Amino acid sequence: MSTTSSVTKKGARSGRSLIILAVILISMLAAVFIQGATAVRLGLDLRGGTSVTLQPRISQGSTGAVTNAAVDQAVSIIRQRVNSLGVAESEVTAQGSGANRQIVISVPGDTGRRVVELVGQTAELRFRQVLAEGNGLPAAGGGDTATATGVDPAINAKYATLDCTDVKSRQGTGTDAATDTIVTCDRNGATKYILAPAEVLGRQVSKATAAIDQAGAGGWYVMLSFNGEGTKAFGALTTRVTSLPSPTNQVAIVLDGLVVSAPRINEAINSGSAQISGSFSQTDATDLANVLKYGALPLAFDRGEVQQISPTLGADQLRGGLLAGFLGLLLVVLYSFLYYRGLGLVSVGSLAIAGGLTYLSFLLLGKWIGFTLTLAGIAGAIVAIGITADSFIVYFERIRDEVREGRSLRSAVETGWQRARRTIIVADFVSMIAAVLLYFFAVGGVRGFAFTLGLTTLIDLFVVFIFTKPFTTILAKVKFFNSGHPLSGLSEKSLGVISTSKEASL
Repeated sequence: MSTTSSVTKKGARSGRSLIILAVILISMLAAVFIQGATAVRLGLDLRGGTSVTLQPRISQGSTGAVTNAAVDQAVSIIRQRVNSLGVAESEVTAQGSGANRQIVISVPGDTGRRVVELVGQTAELRFRQVLAEGNGLPAAGGGDTATATGVDPAINAKYATLDCTDVKSRQGTGTDAATDTIVTCDRNGATKYILAPAEVLGRQVSKATAAIDQAGAGGWYVMLSFNGEGTKAFGALTTRVTSLPSPTNQVAIVLDGLVVSAPRINEAINSGSAQISGSFSQTDATDLANVLKYGALPLAFDRGEVQQISPTLGADQLRGGLLAGFLGLLLVVLYSFLYYRGLGLVSVGSLAIAGGLTYLSFLLLGKWIGFTLTLAGIAGAIVAIGITADSFIVYFERIRDEVREGRSLRSAVETGWQRARRTIIVADFVSMIAAVLLYFFAVGGVRGFAFTLGLTTLIDLFVVFIFTKPFTTILAKVKFFNSGHPLSGLSEKSLGVISTSKEASL
């Protein structure tokens, strides 16, 4: 009585597992259509993208030389910026040596140009007191002729003739020295300024995040938090200018030589935080926060030509990779049916479910985190076929061993699972360790391989527990299998078992 009850409970649990799997598949499929994720995003080697070469140089006012250490630091910062934007499978590399060393940035997809433009910014953030402020036109065209007292006449003359409506005047370069009094424009070209030497620098910013005014009136802005040195310097600056007349009671927030905002300071700010506003869109605010989050690049750069690049792999090579995967899958399917006969239904079903989950995951992850599939990623998916095959082979062989020892098929399915699942978990765990180590210690295409391998290994583990085992439990109740039919894969011939009567006749 207890045995019948146990079998009934196991059958019920198996049915529930398959229902849960069906719900998950339907939910993922619905998410794909709701999100509009109808195509897998392909990487740089499969669909091309955008590339730019940056030539490092020492910024104005700095001393020293372009060193390998500085270039390597810049590569690390740029790579972080690209990753923070959700762009997967990008390539940021240093090429050449010595003074001729360059940084090459390659980003997949049609939006690569925006990303390349963003990540190469020097992002030198400075806070400067405003000494003079006026209309962006030159004096002869009706612009402001006011000058700042105590400032070099050459600076005043440059201010009077500056035309901020000229695009060239609004191309921030970040080449100004922090110790200089400068003349510059705002980003829109409507206002020009004379600004005092910087008192707070970008390296003193510890955190930057984009946020939106919850009331809806202020739009998007960037919140900054300063380190201890920055908090002290910003507090001293705001304390000093509070009581000064306009415009000297303003502090300009300058990014790469252009004024982002120049708010009036009404009271000292000693809290260690500040806000940059300036009619930002969500994209502008997010991009600015991401650039500032990782600090200023240690070098200035002359940007080479930004160009669209073709896929590094031809259509024939891509078809070759896909054909290899298809042939590998076909051989596994043929092996399953030839060796396991009817049990091959379980292995083919497991591969189909795993393939479906993997494809839906690629679609959704491409939409959610910018995951892109490269040839290395395809290789990881092909390796996953072998991982999934290993899992059901281990289980099937345990079932066969139990049947050879005289157990019924229903009993063999359960006891075989208890012994096989530990081996399956350990094997998948080893694959996961390899994938994690590769992902964190490698760059470029190898990370794509590692990510895909880790994802498909998790999917394999999920499929084995929620489909392979439950489906095998259900098949064990079918007469075709539990009676040892010659095509079931569990016949005496398949198991290598010779009955006692046959031995006697021999």
